[in-house]
Amino acid sequence: MKAKYINPFTDFGFKKIFGEEASKPLLIDFLNALLPQTNKIVDLNFKNTEQLGQTDSDRKAIYDIYCENENGEKFIVELQKAKQNYFKERTIYYSTFPIREQAEKGEWNYNLKAVYCVGILDFRFGDYESESEKSEFVHSIKLKNQNGKVFYEKLTYIYLEMPNFNLNESDLATRLDKWLYFIKHLEDFQTIPTIFRDEVFTQAFEKAELAKYGQEDLDNYENSLKVYRDLKGVIDTAFDEGKLEGKLERNIEVAKSAKKIGLSIGDIMKLTGLSESEINKL
Repeated sequence: MKAKYINPFTDFGFKKIFGEEASKPLLIDFLNALLPQTNKIVDLNFKNTEQLGQTDSDRKAIYDIYCENENGEKFIVELQKAKQNYFKERTIYYSTFPIREQAEKGEWNYNLKAVYCVGILDFRFGDYESESEKSEFVHSIKLKNQNGKVFYEKLTYIYLEMPNFNLNESDLATRLDKWLYFIKHLEDFQTIPTIFRDEVFTQAFEKAELAKYGQEDLDNYENSLKVYRDLKGVIDTAFDEGKLEGKLERNIEVAKSAKKIGLSIGDIMKLTGLSESEINKL
């Protein structure tokens, strides 16, 4: 059966639903579903998604979505389509850019605004320490001391493991449950389930309906869908078969394959941890 709605795990689909100016109400609603009730977002401004290091030799940070709320708090939202080496390390590295950009010239008291890093993962971490963790789909992490007390409130990492989200429509209890159900099953819907009959989700379905797109958008989506499918095949094979013993060698092979299927340099950098110059030499 031909899909009626876009696949939100493609770059095109993710940006169409959450990364455009017209999508702000959707992104705000989604982020508010992740945040405590006492810290709701009223408005957002999209910021430059490419962040540069302090020197020419520093690596770049290229975000899927980077925005700031009315209080100056920063939000990085990343879609991760397949496994990669050092994914957690990369998100921590990315969080340093919105921290450093807050530095003020001259006298400054170091009072930082909060930074939130949200990762929507189309794979499992696989490094669970207990059986109960295997079924968890929301991981919220803060810096804590040896007694489990939060050391710093203003830096939060939230990982959403989509393969672990297995709730049925009748089991959806929260706004976040609904968003995750929407993201995971959108491409399979042929009609809008009754649980989504509110203004925000109605807008989300309208933005995701392929019949409303012009030919240019349809072509861009088909290209994005092909890249998504090919990329998952390339990376999942490299990890699951273990055919490449060294991490550097595996990253190089993944980068070569990703270049062949037309993935952007920025996305290859995110997937492999290789620098732009290293990728260009391949």
